[in-house]
Amino acid sequence: MSYRHTVAGTTYTFDGLVDVMAKATPLRSGDQLAGCAAEHDAERAAAAWVLADIPLTTFLTDVVVPYETDEVTRLIIDSHDREAFSPLAHLTVGGFRDWLLDTAARDDSATRIAAIAPGLTPEMIAAVSKMMRNQDLILVAAAATATAAFRTTIGLPGRLATRLQPNHPTDDPRGIAAVVLDGLLMGCGDAVIGINPATDSPHATSELLFQLDDIRQRFSIPTQSCVLCHVTTTMELIGRGVPVDLVFQSIAGTEGANSSFGVTIAMLLEANEAARSLHRGTVGDNVMYLETGQGSALSAGAHLGVGGKPVDQQTLEARAYAVARALQPLLINTVVGFIGPEYLYDGKQIIRAGLEDHFCGKLLGLPMGVDVCYTNHAEADQDDMDTLLTLLGVAGAAFVIAVPGADDIMLGYQSLSFHDALYVRQALGLRPAPEFEAWLAGLGMADTNGRILPIDLANSPLRALASG
Repeated sequence: MSYRHTVAGTTYTFDGLVDVMAKATPLRSGDQLAGCAAEHDAERAAAAWVLADIPLTTFLTDVVVPYETDEVTRLIIDSHDREAFSPLAHLTVGGFRDWLLDTAARDDSATRIAAIAPGLTPEMIAAVSKMMRNQDLILVAAAATATAAFRTTIGLPGRLATRLQPNHPTDDPRGIAAVVLDGLLMGCGDAVIGINPATDSPHATSELLFQLDDIRQRFSIPTQSCVLCHVTTTMELIGRGVPVDLVFQSIAGTEGANSSFGVTIAMLLEANEAARSLHRGTVGDNVMYLETGQGSALSAGAHLGVGGKPVDQQTLEARAYAVARALQPLLINTVVGFIGPEYLYDGKQIIRAGLEDHFCGKLLGLPMGVDVCYTNHAEADQDDMDTLLTLLGVAGAAFVIAVPGADDIMLGYQSLSFHDALYVRQALGLRPAPEFEAWLAGLGMADTNGRILPIDLANSPLRALASG
């Protein structure tokens, strides 16, 4: 089916839903690279007009990636909750935007959004996000609540958790311990203490997991640890009795892209059950840690949809959240600027993508976090990251990622610092996860409002961590 709309005397024609979605997307370099972006603002505006009038029911029959050849599409369609969708079934994409903005102004907004979440498909949410200004994405996301728990509770209103990321180029135990101490002293680590290992070998991963588990137990830290190796490595270590809290895996929005990561949905579901069977959580049993990022499907050459047409990267990113929803993760974050300027060219595009990803994940019921980051060859800087961090704090992000000095010396990209987490919590009155906050307060490191306090390390139990 083709769509048409006339702007200033020029009629624009769009070849099906995939084309409309792509052309209506705010400008980004990845869609230009894929050859699916609008040629100019007039065409983009025409596509947005068309998209606004498309009924939401269209997305249940007119899929963007073929059902027969893609297991992510089959998951989306086969798990769709028609009863939850029924209050919205009469709406168009534009009408859904109005419904969301009206609901966001109500006292029971979180309950109303949670009720319809199982009836939403990622494509519906991606479509409505294309109709929204940044302030709309922030307002609606802030009105939604999505929580998960393991040893800490993630996603509660008024809370912003942090992943303490003690990466080291050689996985040196003393270097990792020093970063963990640095982060803990600034109130970071309540989402997870998570290491990107220098190698994916089971032996090296096992040593890191034992080190993190020893630190957690020695100091009675209510948090969870994770070494971000491939899911198959983690499964092997679970079988060996290694202390695994969370299972990590990068995921994407098409079967082909997930295959490039070496995973299937069945494999991820098996890993989820294996980790849950360990019963290591104390306040919940959400055990998966998932990462995504706009452009991953394009990087894998797995971004083509119905009719062989390229699907825009933001729609494919939203589809990854359907995979995540089936796994009920503790943590999921988009690594928003990590792939590079080929996909998100500058600070403006990174900021927009971060808000879109957070909005789409949260509306699907996920405790959505963001790695606020960029590569050194992108047209972005830390001022852009300050802006995105602040906007995400207002929007109610579940967690962010922090490294020493905002510079990840192992992965070679720029992220947030522990100080940045202090800033946004203080500026917006946000608090750590409640279990972690109580631990901080017990050590004299937080006041009754959750604000982080300086301590005399020489007289603190954490002094033992300083000596390695």
